[in-house]
Amino acid sequence: SASVAMAPPRGSARATLKRPAAALSGGSARKGRDGVKVKKKGKAAANARASRPPATWKADYPLIQRLRARRDAPVDSVGCERLADPKAKRADFEWQCLVAAMLSSQTKDQANAEAMTALHAHGNTIENISRTPVSLLDKLIAKVGFHSVKAKNVRAAAEICLALHKGRVPRTIEGLLALPGVGPKMAYLTLHAAFDAQEGICVDTHVHRIANVLRWIRTKTPEETRMALEAWLPKRYWPDFNILMVGLGQQQQQTPQKLVERCLRLKSPAAALRLVANIGVPLRAGRLPALDALAGRDPAVRRLLAARGGGRGREK
Repeated sequence: SASVAMAPPRGSARATLKRPAAALSGGSARKGRDGVKVKKKGKAAANARASRPPATWKADYPLIQRLRARRDAPVDSVGCERLADPKAKRADFEWQCLVAAMLSSQTKDQANAEAMTALHAHGNTIENISRTPVSLLDKLIAKVGFHSVKAKNVRAAAEICLALHKGRVPRTIEGLLALPGVGPKMAYLTLHAAFDAQEGICVDTHVHRIANVLRWIRTKTPEETRMALEAWLPKRYWPDFNILMVGLGQQQQQTPQKLVERCLRLKSPAAALRLVANIGVPLRAGRLPALDALAGRDPAVRRLLAARGGGRGREK
């Protein structure tokens, strides 16, 4: 495919952390041994715990940072934040960030990059896209999932930006969510990529799945995951969190042996191997000599291979 214009990594702005409504409650009162009324600590303690990073995250995240230190997953080179043309006019760059986010759902980064390359060749500006027939847009973005629906949404978004926002992309979550086909993940991603604004954590299926599998949270939807993470994840981790986690999920699915080899080079290979096994990397004896050699020296790795070979669930 044609080469893709790569946008440089952009900075981030600090956002106000939203606390759960329950955190405002002081709990009910009861009488102590001396007869003086005191407040129950149950709810307050639970809310305090909910706002602190869980021990599982504290143990896992440094390992993830080391495993992802080379930044060589697809998201690092052709993720949404890299697909806008850095030489484009400011308004066009912002629009291209929005389009890349809109095309990204249910689509591999590589396919999204090809679709964005086709749009750039066509002329990826709000004015031009607003005049382009939906049928032609559909052909240009045919590589992405649900391309027919996305073609209609992209054309409609361009028309709305022209009619209601003076030909610019909205700079607020509310404005972005009002565009057709734009959900929370796309909106937060666009704010970060287009405006250097980190107002929330971008949560896709990789982030949602891994955070739950590793027992950092217990949620049912990506939006629940976003709110749960924002309650306790320190803000300094927000800008890189999505890319690190998405890249980890991509490598688990596309290059699992590379992850295993990196685990073996860390100072705590057993802990790293346990982490990647828990997110779905298959660990089997007899497939990688270096892993077999480590299992011969390290009882923890030997137990891990035995457990995985026996088909057991999450390693504790």
